[in-house]
Amino acid sequence: MTVPSCKVMGVTNKNIQHVIKNIKEQMKDLPDPSVTLVGKRWKSPFLVLISCIMSLRTKDETTLPASERFFALADTPQKMLKMTAKQIEKVIYPVGFYKTKAKNILGICEDVLNKFDGKVPDDIDVLLTMKGVGRKTANLVLTEGYGIPAMCVDTHVHRISNRFGYVDTTTPDKTEWALRDKLPKKYWIEYNALLVTWGQNICRPISPICSQCSVRKYCGRVGVETNR
Repeated sequence: MTVPSCKVMGVTNKNIQHVIKNIKEQMKDLPDPSVTLVGKRWKSPFLVLISCIMSLRTKDETTLPASERFFALADTPQKMLKMTAKQIEKVIYPVGFYKTKAKNILGICEDVLNKFDGKVPDDIDVLLTMKGVGRKTANLVLTEGYGIPAMCVDTHVHRISNRFGYVDTTTPDKTEWALRDKLPKKYWIEYNALLVTWGQNICRPISPICSQCSVRKYCGRVGVETNR
């Protein structure tokens, strides 16, 4: 089924506040993304970082239980370093690339203790020097670990921001910089979690559920060929 569309201008800074408000209202009864939940529950930038490492190329329904299992055994870099890579692999399985992630986790623990005096850096450029940490992870540590405005862009944020017509970019990195230039800073912290949940439930990659979309009248539906 394809929902008939009318020509709209797309999401702009004139209506972005309504878009975010409507998405928040529609998503209020759904769980937050796994790393957001870790940040709220443990209130630890270090555990946000470790959970984010585990979440890469892994679904939330796998990441959160793996985080809970792991943190029940070790919730500090000192405790994690007492485990071997094989032991960590066994605990975090079946997250994607669990063998590589186990090694990266140990490397991060060593960096936190030996380079940063036991505290996860709150600077994106410093975070990016750590093994396995890319821009998405670094930005997520800032927003969910420290409450610092940063622009975390994953596939959902990249896809939906372009589908809205709010940005016109070809990669998540380019989307990050476009959003930094355009999106009012007061929305930076919540933007990722909102669009991830939105993308998992309504604005899906293939055949989005436009009939249930509360921001349909604003969305440019760029690139949408079929919808429900």
